[in-house]
Amino acid sequence: MHVVTLISARRDPRVSRTLAEAARDEIGEAELRWLERDVACDLTTVDPLNAEVRERLRELAESEGVDCVVQQAADRRKSILLADMDSTMIEQECIDELAAMLGLKDQVAAITARAMNGEIAFEPALRERVSLLKGLPEETIGRVIEERITLAEGGSTLVRTMNRAGACTALVSGGFTAFTSVVANRLGFQENRANVLHVAEGRLAGTVAEPILGAEAKLSALNDISERLGRSAQDVLAVGDGANDLPMILAAGTGIAIHAKPAVAAKAPHRIDHGDLTALLFLQGYRAEDFVD
Repeated sequence: MHVVTLISARRDPRVSRTLAEAARDEIGEAELRWLERDVACDLTTVDPLNAEVRERLRELAESEGVDCVVQQAADRRKSILLADMDSTMIEQECIDELAAMLGLKDQVAAITARAMNGEIAFEPALRERVSLLKGLPEETIGRVIEERITLAEGGSTLVRTMNRAGACTALVSGGFTAFTSVVANRLGFQENRANVLHVAEGRLAGTVAEPILGAEAKLSALNDISERLGRSAQDVLAVGDGANDLPMILAAGTGIAIHAKPAVAAKAPHRIDHGDLTALLFLQGYRAEDFVD
């Protein structure tokens, strides 16, 4: 049995009954269930959905600015959430915002973009960017968090709803613990993992602790947390936007590229291009009335 979930941003409802019925016509026989009126619905079918049907559904949804996720109906609700931080749970790249305090944002952001799109290796790119921050007062991190960092829409609802359902929620970032500790607390994550910036005499030393938490470390986090809880990768929902997120996205039972770099979105099993982070609840079958806001 398969389920097709149509999802739009909650602030921009686009899943009309007309669209839902057009999608049902493409499927053939399907049961329609609204998760939030005009925002998200499930279409459940026992019929096989071949590649041609899936592509027509994707094109139909895309024409209305709507995301379409097709998956097995069984076991789609996950008990572990692993999430990237930068440009996923927050709207910025923290290292770019630190660089902005030195007037180096454009230079650092260009390296960040190439690393996130998989054009250059993550670890040396991080070392290069961190070296450019040498001498920045440590206290600047707090200023950046308060003045320049904003939480991504729907993130708190996603984390707190899954927490209440008994899931384990972990923020796994290639960024820095100075940021993840604050963001994880604000969003309700139960744990967080990230890189450690070296500090000397109250200023950034321009180096980062080794080994760097990159793509393989994110995959290791998935395996470590699953094993610790007596579960498997199939129980994991993983979400991110960059190339260093791909290994955990591909290994997870449900892997999502959200507002992702083109190279990442093309390889991910599922993608969310229009919805906010509550889309990750809808695609698990949660209804809006189940959300913890």
